[in-house]
Amino acid sequence: MVRRKNRKGIAMASTPITRAFLDQIPKTDLHLHLDGSLRIPTLIELAREAKIRLPSETEEGLRELVFKEQYTDLPDYLKGFALILPVMQTPEQLERIAYELAEDNIRENVRYIEVRYAPQQHVREGFPMREVVASVDRGLARAAKAHNGSAAVKEGRDLPFHYGIIVCAMRFFTPQMSSCYAEFFRVMPYARPRDVFAAASLETVRAGVALAEEGLPVVGFDLAGAEYGYPAGDHKAAFDHAQMHFMRRTVHAGEAFGPESIFQALAQCHADRIGHGTFLFDADKVTDPSIADPEEYVGKLVDTIAKRRITLEVCPTSNLQTIPSIRSVAEHPVRKMVENELSVSICSDNRLMSTTCPAKELEKVCTEIGLTRRQLRNIVLAGFKGAFFPGSYKEKRALVREVIKRYAALEVEHFGDAILV
Repeated sequence: MVRRKNRKGIAMASTPITRAFLDQIPKTDLHLHLDGSLRIPTLIELAREAKIRLPSETEEGLRELVFKEQYTDLPDYLKGFALILPVMQTPEQLERIAYELAEDNIRENVRYIEVRYAPQQHVREGFPMREVVASVDRGLARAAKAHNGSAAVKEGRDLPFHYGIIVCAMRFFTPQMSSCYAEFFRVMPYARPRDVFAAASLETVRAGVALAEEGLPVVGFDLAGAEYGYPAGDHKAAFDHAQMHFMRRTVHAGEAFGPESIFQALAQCHADRIGHGTFLFDADKVTDPSIADPEEYVGKLVDTIAKRRITLEVCPTSNLQTIPSIRSVAEHPVRKMVENELSVSICSDNRLMSTTCPAKELEKVCTEIGLTRRQLRNIVLAGFKGAFFPGSYKEKRALVREVIKRYAALEVEHFGDAILV
């Protein structure tokens, strides 16, 4: 517990950071997968309508069998996606799921989200990429319009809600994962699988850039999926295209592989942010024999991330569920990230799979690594500052200033004072 002195100089315990405070402050979620964030009742209803059989038709049953508090490993964690994707194949389904996701975040005082997903998992004949993205946008926009038109926002008592869409490419996929992926294998029958994956990622980013130019809020490009054996460098052409067309870039890196994966994301993919970055500090995971001093290599990598203010999208609960070597948030490298004054944004990853939300993630970090109020404030603001905001830089700065004002007012209300810059 942080201590401060009263006017007579006597040390006194300060008010702790409570869940009530974390619930009220404006928050972001920069690493938020659409297909991992459904409401269970919606999943059950959509599956029933589509005549898709689930392991259970009750929320309690699905929590016990599929969407658990703890998973045995990453494959166990990923099982649920096989149940979810079949109910995300029509414009109506995508719009509803996106609307409910935005609605849930708005209710929790999350005021900026970036929803990411792989549109090629939904594309099929009669349902092109543009409509896949537009369907999600319609849902998000409908929730935003309802909130932003409220009296509280209009009178300045609440902040408006903003959002962006990140289109994801996959490091690895199979023909069975979607008809779109199957088509890539059909038209490239003699190509190496890695070349097929690279071709698909280039198509994804080209579509994303084109849709952004049409006015849809596609704010970024991401690469997700298995790191080991599927290097991000294979997708350099896609990231070059994103950079040449002013599209921001994030890469899942350092989640299941070491510091070299993060370096490759920065050097070959021009990453503006890193998804997870969990093994950033693990010099023992450096495998390149040409790196003579792994500790020095990691030190330079950390320093580069710090100096360039590369925001790390950290998802503590998800990491604990998929990385057995990390047994608690107290052991999570987020502690070192904060101690090294890196730009850290705490995210949910998959609200359904991890039974979580931004406030819950922040609460775990505050409690288990003992964040100071200043550190918490820096983390919250890093989310807004690191956002791939769809508006202009001037508009983004205005939002950040409003967040700072709102945050300070809530600090005074809860703690009796506000952290100064």
